[in-house]
Amino acid sequence: MSRLSFVKAKVISLQQAAQMVELHRLKNHKIVFTNGCFDLLHLGHITYLAQAASLGDKLIVGLNNDASVRKLEKGENRPLNPEVARAIVLASLGFVDHVVVFSEETPLNTILTLKPDIIIKGGDYDEEISDPEDKRYIVGKNQAASWGGKVQTIPLVEGYSTTSLISKR
Repeated sequence: MSRLSFVKAKVISLQQAAQMVELHRLKNHKIVFTNGCFDLLHLGHITYLAQAASLGDKLIVGLNNDASVRKLEKGENRPLNPEVARAIVLASLGFVDHVVVFSEETPLNTILTLKPDIIIKGGDYDEEISDPEDKRYIVGKNQAASWGGKVQTIPLVEGYSTTSLISKR
């Protein structure tokens, strides 16, 4: 198998991810989940994802598809990179085990299917907020508690965001 084929094989469907999670759990692996658009992969993303991966044994990244990125109002002409390219770039990172593209506005369905041990979000989210209408609310927080899962935030790397990088042009 070529290296590119190996990377592409890490981009899997939700059903495949659910099967992989079952196999990982048989080995007592702790499953970590995070999600995002990851439009222009930058130092902030790499730092965040590496820290997320260090909190468990397997890191699954939920990736917004192109239509859901547009619904998030990230800005005109976003995403800059199509979902296939964004998925392959994420999958090329050694500490990312699986990438699952989702089409909904939030990753709740993906979270409910995978039931990760830890849901990770950036420091612009707040573990204490329980109102799903608040933009800082961590989707899946309330549901994760029902299966013994937890949520955790990771501080953002100052000065790195896709929006700020685009505005520097």
